Amino acid sequence: MRAHYRSAGLLERDLADEPAEQFSHWFHDAEAAGLHEPNAMVLSTVDAEGRPSSRTVLLKAYDAAGFVFYTNYGSRKGRDIAANPQVSLLFPWHGIARQVIVAGRAARIGRAETAAYFRTRPHGSQLGAWASEQSSTVASREELDALYAELAARYPEGEDVPAPPQWGGFRVVPETVEFWQGRENRLHDRLRYRREDGGWAVERLCP
Repeated sequence: MRAHYRSAGLLERDLADEPAEQFSHWFHDAEAAGLHEPNAMVLSTVDAEGRPSSRTVLLKAYDAAGFVFYTNYGSRKGRDIAANPQVSLLFPWHGIARQVIVAGRAARIGRAETAAYFRTRPHGSQLGAWASEQSSTVASREELDALYAELAARYPEGEDVPAPPQWGGFRVVPETVEFWQGRENRLHDRLRYRREDGGWAVERLCP
């Protein structure tokens, strides 16, 4: 089980001035290549006792300020971030032999931004955010379905559903952003942006 990467390389002269712009270029490449859910990213957190955990979440917005995703604040990841806001994001774009790895600090976004995004979600997903106390135990699938049905009766299709107070967004403000390009003979290109003196320095890492 060994893949040979024959993609074009990644050179310093080809990089954008800022990581958000470079990420945008690569994200559009991933979309153009037809990758399934290129906004899927692995979020890694550490709890108060130093125990790591990882899960896949969906990127919902990005710009120079950071990368935004949404979750229940009472979930395991929400509790981890409350105890230790340092997180990692990984975009595993295997189909084009690329990865992007972000290390930074997560912070809650404002309620107005959360509410604006919540209104764009499908009606069923809005109800699901209320029905699920994410990461908590539930007795059965039937109990979860019953909670959803109760909410569906309270908020029928077409009626506004308020954003749950325990649900909202996090913005990961990057401290480093690494762009990984697979190359032949395992001599991959790894270029990392690192915050320095109010700007970004770029360094090459050995593969």
